[in-house]
Amino acid sequence: MDFAKITDNGRTGKGILFVLSSVSGGGKTTIINHLVRAIPDLRLSISHTTREPRSGERNGADYHFISEQEFTDMVDQEGFLEWAQVYGHRYGTSKSEVPGPGSGAKDVILDIDVQGGLQVRRKRPDAVLIFLLLPGEEEQEKRLRQRGTEAPEHLQKRIQAARGELATISEYDYAVINNELEGAVDAVRSIIVSERCRISRKAAPDHERED
Repeated sequence: MDFAKITDNGRTGKGILFVLSSVSGGGKTTIINHLVRAIPDLRLSISHTTREPRSGERNGADYHFISEQEFTDMVDQEGFLEWAQVYGHRYGTSKSEVPGPGSGAKDVILDIDVQGGLQVRRKRPDAVLIFLLLPGEEEQEKRLRQRGTEAPEHLQKRIQAARGELATISEYDYAVINNELEGAVDAVRSIIVSERCRISRKAAPDHERED
């Protein structure tokens, strides 16, 4: 095998598309922030959204904050790999944010909900989908309350929606329980490293076997 073709722990320069989804309050954004700091050549895709920025969020860093009309224009121009309406606002992943099959781009991870994840599953069967679970509804409610960004009526809607989201887990490739942050980060990191080392992603042998 030409080992010069294999770099970065088994990678061949072909960008891998990862998707991390979870129920509300599942901690996927926190875990992704840890991953992109710890794993070389892993980039977070910045989504577009029509909602207003929350306290501390920056345009172009946390999201691309755009108007309803701008979002509609991108939909009409087929500019999104996936998009969905979630709790009254629209979110989408621009096609320019993700690597194409065989591209030399860095690996990219998407921080998106289940609606978006299922769209990616249909359009990009090569993508690796990871579902982040919580131990139970009580833990979800606790984390949402601690986050302090939801009105009480919205909090209950998110908890109810989680039941339907969990029903889609069979469409995902991996499931990780976020019971403890460090352990969950390590589990997702292990998945990413394993996918980078998958034989089907490596350069094919170019030598004849010697007996």
